[in-house]
Amino acid sequence: MKFYFAHSISLRIRYSETDKMGFCYYGNYPAFLELARVEALRSLGVIYAELEEQGMLLPVKSLSIDYKKPLRYDELIRVESILTQVTSCTLQFEYTITGEDNQLRTRASTTLVFTDSISLRPLKVPDQIMQLILPYEVR
Repeated sequence: MKFYFAHSISLRIRYSETDKMGFCYYGNYPAFLELARVEALRSLGVIYAELEEQGMLLPVKSLSIDYKKPLRYDELIRVESILTQVTSCTLQFEYTITGEDNQLRTRASTTLVFTDSISLRPLKVPDQIMQLILPYEVR
């Protein structure tokens, strides 16, 4: 099923996130995506800690990042996460990261899979979560 639910957060690039050249180290980008995704889900009423208490995990199955232009120390960025697709057991997000100049810096995507916290086997997307995201279905 196709969806369109967008949410964004702002972050400032900290010194500890940069390399010797003053650019944001490429390995930090997945953490930015995670922050944006967790807050997007929270805004829908889906809380990661509550999923874990219910015996579910939501690990990343795949990650793709296309770096367009570097981010720099102390730059205020916007990370937009967009829920685009839901299958029987996965959620797919697309992301854009823009700089203070509003230029696109990065595009990315992730696929997450609901799993049982003990067996790690895939689980169906819980009905209560489907009810929260159904209003954003694209028909």
